[in-house]
Amino acid sequence: MDITVGVVGLGLIGASFCKAYKENGARVLGWNRTRSTAQMAKMQDVIDEYLTDDNLGDCDLVILCLYPEATVDWMREHKDQFNKNGLVIDACGTKKYVCEEGFKIAKEAGFTFVGCHPMAGLQYSGMAYAKADLYVGAPMVVVPPVYDDINLLDRVKNLLIPCRFGSFHVAHAEQHDRMISFTSQMPHIISNAYIKSPNAREHKGFSGGSYRDMTRVASLNPTMWTQLFLENKENLIFEIDYLQKELQKYKDALANDDDKELYRLLDEGSRIKDEVDGK
Repeated sequence: MDITVGVVGLGLIGASFCKAYKENGARVLGWNRTRSTAQMAKMQDVIDEYLTDDNLGDCDLVILCLYPEATVDWMREHKDQFNKNGLVIDACGTKKYVCEEGFKIAKEAGFTFVGCHPMAGLQYSGMAYAKADLYVGAPMVVVPPVYDDINLLDRVKNLLIPCRFGSFHVAHAEQHDRMISFTSQMPHIISNAYIKSPNAREHKGFSGGSYRDMTRVASLNPTMWTQLFLENKENLIFEIDYLQKELQKYKDALANDDDKELYRLLDEGSRIKDEVDGK
């Protein structure tokens, strides 16, 4: 692929983008807040060169892989260096703040910004765990400045071909954040809270697949998730309140030895699981 790609932030997500594009022949430039990480990326051939103010304008595609506030700050600080004929996207886990600010900055400076969220990751973080096939088959959520701009969506898809996403889903920022509170953020909170049980330290020999599934995302980056949770707190509080109400029903059925109500609750959850998964 004969393009120049700039990646800002060389953690798991950013470095995986770098590797995907490098495998497809693109020229990859990288920037990281910690200079030693960028140096390691160059030594390991994750990137070809450092991304600087001088070569930022060479990039056909810039991918911002920072926390939401840092993403907006970096975009604002470099707004005049972006290639006006290129494309700038982000990879943040929330979209409302990043897109509201990003669209304004892009319009003022005359470049094109599209909000993006690759629905892929690992329970580990850092460049050491990056891999070129991280995004293969994964969904990509796209939040464009104009919802029905087919040409822009095609442009995004074409530029992301090396990542081999399995599907693209167009959404408004508010819709994205509402859904992500349920599909991603709540599982992290539940897993993180669940592992705090006093029985957790004695689980060995008593745990299997259910335990592994439930605790897989309990180990997380607290700095990143704190910011993501607070940025989406209204949606997340709704999900927590709803879950607490449902859990109270199970607790009441147990406390009252109400086998009929407990059966009803369990059957209802099992049936809804099949319905939402299309079975």
